[in-house]
Amino acid sequence: MDAEMTILECEEAMTKAVEHAIHEFATVRTGKASPTLVENLDVHVHSYGSHMKLKQLAMITTPDPRLIRIEPFDSSTLTDIDRAIRESRLGLNGSIEGKVIRLPIPALSQERREQMVKMCKQLGEEARVRVRSARRSALEALKAGEKDGGITEDDLRRLEKDVQTMTDKKIAEIDQHVVSKEKEILTV
Repeated sequence: MDAEMTILECEEAMTKAVEHAIHEFATVRTGKASPTLVENLDVHVHSYGSHMKLKQLAMITTPDPRLIRIEPFDSSTLTDIDRAIRESRLGLNGSIEGKVIRLPIPALSQERREQMVKMCKQLGEEARVRVRSARRSALEALKAGEKDGGITEDDLRRLEKDVQTMTDKKIAEIDQHVVSKEKEILTV
């Protein structure tokens, strides 16, 4: 058991947790159009007989701050994409115009903004739990290394402090992203 390898694996797991949280924050509506709102939407395409992500099926653009324009690469998938948008948790209804779907983004009410803030805080808490889980796994591996005689007691204490410092840094990073997303949502 290599202590440095354990620390690297822990840092990688924590970094992935932060990156996942950032990606999840991007899917939260803020009242303005963003391709990330819909790009990872699962679409069941009947003609292909499978599920695909919307970004694999169409070009997604935002011609203005209140509109998302979705132009499928294959026009036969237009109705499948429209159905997936209507069935999603986004609460958006697009309109098919020719070979494109125009998806207007309505302004958020204050109540809806507060719901979005709660959702962001929940996503942040889930990310913090993942970071703490990575910390716990690393500490368990380090303690096992000490039992096996691969790590001295002094090294164990130093490595535990390093892991805790890394954990605090990643949690602060998540908190910073939560605060910035909250500010973005509450800005009218």
